[in-house]
Amino acid sequence: MDTQKEALRRIINTLANKNEELQYFLDSVDGTRTGLQEESCKVMSELEAELEKLSSALEERGAQLRDVIKEEKRRKEAELQRQLSEGKAALLSCRELLEFANQSMTITNEEEFLTAAKQIKERVTMAPAFRMATRPAVSENMSQFTVDFSGEKAGLLRLNFLPVPRAPEIDVSSCVVRDNSITVAWRPSDGDGPIERYDVEHRKANAGGALRAAGEADWEKISDITDTQVMLSGLKFDSPFVVVRVRARNKAAAGDFSEPVSMETKAFTFGFDTATAHAELKIQGDTVTWEPQGVKGHDARLRGKENKNSSRSATPSPNKTAGSRGGRERFAGESYTVLGDQEINGGCHYWELRPLADWKSLSVGVAYRGSLGRFDQLGKSSTSWCLYASQWLQSALAAKHGNRAKALDWPPPQRVGVYCDHDNGELMFIDVDRLRLLHVFRSRFLQPLVPAFTVWCGGISVATGLQVPSFMGNFVSSNHNAAADQSL
Repeated sequence: MDTQKEALRRIINTLANKNEELQYFLDSVDGTRTGLQEESCKVMSELEAELEKLSSALEERGAQLRDVIKEEKRRKEAELQRQLSEGKAALLSCRELLEFANQSMTITNEEEFLTAAKQIKERVTMAPAFRMATRPAVSENMSQFTVDFSGEKAGLLRLNFLPVPRAPEIDVSSCVVRDNSITVAWRPSDGDGPIERYDVEHRKANAGGALRAAGEADWEKISDITDTQVMLSGLKFDSPFVVVRVRARNKAAAGDFSEPVSMETKAFTFGFDTATAHAELKIQGDTVTWEPQGVKGHDARLRGKENKNSSRSATPSPNKTAGSRGGRERFAGESYTVLGDQEINGGCHYWELRPLADWKSLSVGVAYRGSLGRFDQLGKSSTSWCLYASQWLQSALAAKHGNRAKALDWPPPQRVGVYCDHDNGELMFIDVDRLRLLHVFRSRFLQPLVPAFTVWCGGISVATGLQVPSFMGNFVSSNHNAAADQSL
């Protein structure tokens, strides 16, 4: 009976997952159909606009050609009109001279005849009829304006849509996941012509694959990429995979996206276990701040400091703070501690801590979850390891474990990296800003570990979802070489 119920539960779980997957598929298809309608209207409108531009350009060019023909016609008409006017004047003059010559032939007086003959000769020499060309200055031929737009017509008939670039292919072998960045590289398809730019989309996913499961993130887009690779930087790896895809664009058209590729993004992601937090620690997202709830007195050190500088208000001392006792696992007393909510059972993990403004004292490290009592402070037992930093009265930095402290000759860092190799028993603390190895604990971790933090005055912020950074390789290698030298 129990076996059958368990089998039925698995079937129900499978069916529920498939139901979510199919629902997302249907929503995706419906969204694609809506997008198709909108995209069709858009490209139709763009086509009409381009045809209108083409028609306007053709009409404009036709008007220019008509003007050229009209101008040549006017020029020739003006020239012919000039010749007509001059010809008519010459003809009239010639007729008058002919009539005068005929009349002179009837003159009988010799002296008068010779005088008339001389006048006629002079007038003939100067007559316009004998000085003007008797051929038209221009011809009626206008063949130079003959047109043949058969080639252009053929070109118009070849008008077509811009070729849409084919989907690029992501070059998985050239893609790199490193230091919470992903370098995505791809190859353009052959024969696509000039490609102006690319779009890359990425999203977080709980499993590899193209379909987005319910609750997973939407696509994030990076546009106007001119190279065939891009780096996605500053990512928080709080999901097992990041899915990427890319598409090409030419002048006006975008092609289909490539097949999505899932990049594995292993990283240690955790939050704060609020059930363990001291009552005077306020947890908000990735920050922890110390907020005292009640103070019956002030530490003498604070009063002394207040007397020295009255402009600064006194800060309650942990020795005099009365914390509530809510919650069986909640730290209390002077242990202003909170644990992480994820265990480290093996492998290498990394996270970072930043002190907030006006902090006074903090600790960061790891511990066996079940071995810390409510009043235990980090580093004061054999089951917790930590880096302690303080700027209360004076700056101090120390590594603590087993109720022993080793002072470190280094100022409290503004960014602490914590590297834990559970399998090899290594816990390292790094000043990330200065790339300085602060301390290494070497131990044999016999139980799962949890991140642990202590804050008194001020606060801290913690960054998780980080890969083990590449610079840790040098520290780990140096540490292993030092350990080998000590064993010789």
